Amino acid sequence: MSTWMSRSVGATRRLGEALGRAAEPGDCLLLRGPLGAGKTELVRGLARGLGCTAQVRSPTFNLVHRLEGGRLVLHHLDLYRIEDPRELRELGLEEALGGEGVAAVEWSERLGGHAPAAALTCDLALEGESRRSIRLEARGEHCARWLHAARREGWDEDPGY
Repeated sequence: MSTWMSRSVGATRRLGEALGRAAEPGDCLLLRGPLGAGKTELVRGLARGLGCTAQVRSPTFNLVHRLEGGRLVLHHLDLYRIEDPRELRELGLEEALGGEGVAAVEWSERLGGHAPAAALTCDLALEGESRRSIRLEARGEHCARWLHAARREGWDEDPGY
């Protein structure tokens, strides 16, 4: 487990970029945190790190966005409006989670039993107007390698931004 303090939107995006540069097919990032904590900003960085030029929007009304154009497809899911995990059957989770691309799931706690066993969990917490605490935990050896590779891509635990 690693905890990192982001002092700006740009720093949060840079963490996402490092994750994107290190991502491999089938990687899944599970994001949790309150509104305004920076989940979508981190996904914007992830997309950029994958080389995706498509605009990342918060998919609150369209629950799943498929973003192409990078070295891997990014499946961006926002489960904010999901009230019952049974609603997830209609979203096509099989393609998004564990497929050939990378998945980033906002409000991932709503996945319930559909959450993949191997994933990188990311808990974001508000620490003031512009500061965010970001805790990353790898579930599974593959995700531990992803986290270590992201560190090599330019992320460290206290970047001082």
